Amino acid sequence: MVLIDGKQTASDIREEIKNEVAELVKQGKRPPHLVAVLVGNDPASMTYVSSKERLSKKAGFHSTLLHFDKNISESELLKTVDKLNRDDTVDGYIVQLPLPLHIDSQKIIMAIDPAKDVDGFHPVNLGKMVAQLPGFLPATPYGIIELIKRYNIETSGKNALIIGRSLIVGRPLSILMSQKREGGNATVTVAHSRTKNIKELTLQADIIVTALGKAHFLTAGMVKEGVVVIDAGINSIEAPDTKRGYRLVGDTDFENVSKKASFITPVPGGVGPMTIAMLLKNTLQAYKYQFASNK
Repeated sequence: MVLIDGKQTASDIREEIKNEVAELVKQGKRPPHLVAVLVGNDPASMTYVSSKERLSKKAGFHSTLLHFDKNISESELLKTVDKLNRDDTVDGYIVQLPLPLHIDSQKIIMAIDPAKDVDGFHPVNLGKMVAQLPGFLPATPYGIIELIKRYNIETSGKNALIIGRSLIVGRPLSILMSQKREGGNATVTVAHSRTKNIKELTLQADIIVTALGKAHFLTAGMVKEGVVVIDAGINSIEAPDTKRGYRLVGDTDFENVSKKASFITPVPGGVGPMTIAMLLKNTLQAYKYQFASNK
């Protein structure tokens, strides 16, 4: 069994980005600029945005956090988005989700300039992904594809099962893995909450990606020998023996499934760290687009 170390892979990617940025700065160019927009004080969102800010600075980026009160109006947030769209010193930005209930998240996403949408959530970028045109891939699926490529996992002609159909992970990944590309050419099935007899599908799958949000859903009895398991789920379960009183686990019963898997990601330390690394990669790409268009 090979443990897919997303933490180390993400570190390698950030180092590659750091070296490229250092070279650009040496040429007299400004560093890439990534902005994070955070509304409210959701602990998970605050932790995530803080990590993005810290790691982007370590990669040599200029990083800005715009933190607003949870009661900010939708119109005020839209004004901020418009300002970022028009600011030539900003290469890419993200609006951290979820947003408060009084704000229409889709309206905010639609207002983001697709050329600065480094989260890859705007329909223009999703459409470019489907058509295999240059654009920004959603960071988590992008990270999964990168792990597959860097670990030389064979996907061509394989049966891949993706459990979860969200626009953030499941649906984009199903498209990427079915396309004619490195890390693609798989025969992809998407399972979800209405799928019946899911065990029949998991037992046939050569590659399983879980993005369900249900702790230990995938068990050893559901997979065949030699399966590749990529766990994009993250769940907290009670752990009274720990300092925090809980611990993070994936959608997979790692201890038992790992005994049958040829490759498997841990949680934490698998897919999670790759998301921020690919966000930085998208931002560097946006930076290059902007310099190319301003020539």
